[in-house]
Amino acid sequence: MTLPLIPPMLATPGTLPPAAQDGRWAYETKQDGQRVVAYLAGDGGVVLRARSGEDITAAYPELQSLGAALAGTPAVLDGEVLALDQQGRADFQLLQGRMGLAHSPARAARRAGQTPVHLVLFDALSLGGRSLVPLTYTQRRGRLEELALNGPFWSTPAALVGHGEQALAATREHGLEGLVCKRLDSVYEPGTRSRSWIKIRNLRTADVVVGGWLPGRGRLDGLPGAVLVGRLAAGVLRYAGSVGTGWSDAERVELARLLRAAASDVCPFTPAPRQAGARWVLPRLVGEVAFSTRTRAGLLRQPVWHRLRGDLTPEDSAADLTDGPPETGGGV
Repeated sequence: MTLPLIPPMLATPGTLPPAAQDGRWAYETKQDGQRVVAYLAGDGGVVLRARSGEDITAAYPELQSLGAALAGTPAVLDGEVLALDQQGRADFQLLQGRMGLAHSPARAARRAGQTPVHLVLFDALSLGGRSLVPLTYTQRRGRLEELALNGPFWSTPAALVGHGEQALAATREHGLEGLVCKRLDSVYEPGTRSRSWIKIRNLRTADVVVGGWLPGRGRLDGLPGAVLVGRLAAGVLRYAGSVGTGWSDAERVELARLLRAAASDVCPFTPAPRQAGARWVLPRLVGEVAFSTRTRAGLLRQPVWHRLRGDLTPEDSAADLTDGPPETGGGV
């Protein structure tokens, strides 16, 4: 049968619901993967579509057997494709090696043998030819759980009703990306970023050394569009990524003045990052940034500038990013 195309509902960044309303919300782990809507026509076939609507079915051949799990029952299911590390946590770096292969089935099949993916299902949008979009989250979730879809490459993790503070604390304790809060009485809003779903990302902070900058464009002409930052390790400044957000206009102007005063012809990073048009500075400015996770290569993911740390020297910040193992952290 022909299934309706349903763009996925999106969550709005925010904070935990008020304690008095805690019991009106469900809490799900925020997954770091690729958002997909799975279309199962009931004949054993599967079509996977990305958030953009692109057909990415061929990129994940191991998920084709999901169709057999619901043979005879047409369904549209919402979920997230993950690649798991050895600890069973979502690792976006691993997943990147699988994404973008929808037009290369042979490569996708080889990668599937090396790095299999796992589809986490968290909503049912249509079942047996009937749209579930007008139903409440509680009703849709009940229909999804009745399907008992737990197989070799897919699962339906439980959602916790109430106890939001404990749920968020658990994600932090286990190094997970965050939490998604979903109002129990909310309907599914296709293609909408809704306040009925709230995402909370666990951000970390770090002190980093500024080693360069990239000129801004347009209204930022003459000002830094981003700064290039690093961390000291054994006396060597290692590149940790670029930071391009978090300043007010006044703070950006002040930062430009400090960068010009520290201008240098020599790249302070070892090895030098590949950044076209980069301008180098003496590595003496220290800044505090917030970020979601670190890659295994030590790069910050989703960094945001917080403030200059005039009270710190580069040496003071040396241990900040080296404490603890790197984590990986991404789609609702």
